Amino acid sequence: MTRLSVEMLAADAPEPITSAGHAQLGIAVLVGIAVIVVLITKFKLHAFLSLTIGSLVLGAVAGAPLDKVILSFTTGLGTTVASVGVLIALGSILGKMLADSGGADEIVDTILAKAGGRAMPWAMVLIASVIGLPLFFEVGIVLLIPVVLMVAKRGNYSVMRIGIPALAGLSVMHGLVPPHPGPLVAISAVKANLGVTLALGILVAIPTVIIAGPLFSKVAARWVDVPVPERMLPPRASEELENRPGFGATLATVLLPVVLMLSKALVDIVIDNPDDITQRVFDVIGNPLIALLAAVLVGIFTLLRPAGFGRERLTPLVEQGLAPIAGILLIVGAGGGFKQTLIDTGVGRMILDISKDWSIPALLLAWLIAVIIRLATGSATVATVSAAGLVAPLAADMSTTHTALLVLAIGAGSLFFSHVNDAGFWLVKEYFGLSVGQTIKTWSVMETIISVVAGGLVLLLSLVI
Repeated sequence: MTRLSVEMLAADAPEPITSAGHAQLGIAVLVGIAVIVVLITKFKLHAFLSLTIGSLVLGAVAGAPLDKVILSFTTGLGTTVASVGVLIALGSILGKMLADSGGADEIVDTILAKAGGRAMPWAMVLIASVIGLPLFFEVGIVLLIPVVLMVAKRGNYSVMRIGIPALAGLSVMHGLVPPHPGPLVAISAVKANLGVTLALGILVAIPTVIIAGPLFSKVAARWVDVPVPERMLPPRASEELENRPGFGATLATVLLPVVLMLSKALVDIVIDNPDDITQRVFDVIGNPLIALLAAVLVGIFTLLRPAGFGRERLTPLVEQGLAPIAGILLIVGAGGGFKQTLIDTGVGRMILDISKDWSIPALLLAWLIAVIIRLATGSATVATVSAAGLVAPLAADMSTTHTALLVLAIGAGSLFFSHVNDAGFWLVKEYFGLSVGQTIKTWSVMETIISVVAGGLVLLLSLVI
C-alpha cells in the first residue's frame, strides 16, 4: 500500500504563495472551512458564494497577498470548469433526453416486469444503477421516487425495502463512478487515468451497493415502517406519450459512454504504445467528452425519434436540461477554486510535512479528510473537490492503479453520514414522508455503510494491485 514518504515533498509540489508556518496554515484551513460551514448551514448562503468567501478568508488568514489569492481562486475555478463543465452539461442533456422520451420508464417497467417477490429490491438496485449513470443524484431521486412508491404500493412492500436499494444505487454511482462531477474533479486534481478509475470504481461499486442496498434494506425496513405517502405519487413522463423508445436501444444509449471509456482503458493496457494507430483511435473515442457527446447524438435517434420528438423539440429540451446545472457548475467550479487556494498557499505541502512520519496509509488519510469535510459542509461534491486538492501531492509517486484508488478513497469518504446540513437528507426525508430520526436511521446509516464498505474495499485492493 502506498504510504507517505519524504521523497514526495519534492514531487510536483506547487510553489506556495506564502511563507506562513504550519501552525498558521493549519489555522487558516480550519477557519476557511469553518466559514464555509457557517455560511452554508447557519446563513443558508449558496455553496458557490460560501466557497468563494471561504477561499478568500483562507488566503487572508494564511498571510497570502490578496491579489494572488484571487488569482489562485479564479485559476482553479476556470481549470475545473474547463475540465468537467462540458461533461456535466452533456450528462445533464442525456439525462433529460432519457427522462422526457420515456426511456427511463421503459427500463424501469421492463425490469420490474421480470422481477417480483424477493427479487424486487435487487431489481431496484439494478434500475437505479443503470439510470444513475448519466444522471445527477437529485435528478435520479426525482425520476425514481414515483417508481419506488408505485412498486411499494402495488406490491404491498415496505417503502424502505424498495427505497433503500434505489437510493444506494444512485448514491454509489454518484460518489464512485465517473462521469459524475465529483469523481471527474478528483480525477482531474490528482491526474488519475479515467478509464482505470472507471473500471476500479465499478469493481468497488458492485459489492458496496449490494451490502448497502438489498442487504441493509432488510434492517432498515424493520427499523422504520412507514406507509406510502400518496401525495408524492406524481404522473410519469411517458404517460403523456403515445410511443416510447425500446428497452434495448435505451439501455445501449445509456451504457455507450461507459463502454467507450472502458474500451479505451483496455486498449491502453493491452497495446501500451502511444504511436499505435489503434490506441490513438481509442484515445479519441474513449475520451469522456467524445463518449458523452456520442451518447447524446445517438440518443436523438434512439430516444427522441421513437418518442415522436421532432426537430423543433430538440432545442427546448437541451435548454431545459442545461438550466438546472448552472448552480452545480458554479459549486464545482468554486470548489476547484478553493482547492487551488489550498494548494497555492502551501497546505498540500504542509500535510506532507506534518504527516511524513505517520504510519497512516495515504488512501486512508484521503478518506478521512473527505469524511471530515463531508460532515462539516454536508456536500459530497464540496468534500470531493476540497479533499482532492489537499491530497493531490500524495499522488506524485503513486502508480496508475493507486492514483485511481486515491480518487475512489476520496469519493467513498465524501459519502459518509449525510445529515441535516445535506440537501439530499431533506430530499429523501420529504419524498418518503419520514421524520428526522427516521431519515437518520435509514438514509444516513445507508450512506455511512457505503462510505465505510467502499473505503475498506479500496484499501484491500491497494494490497493486491
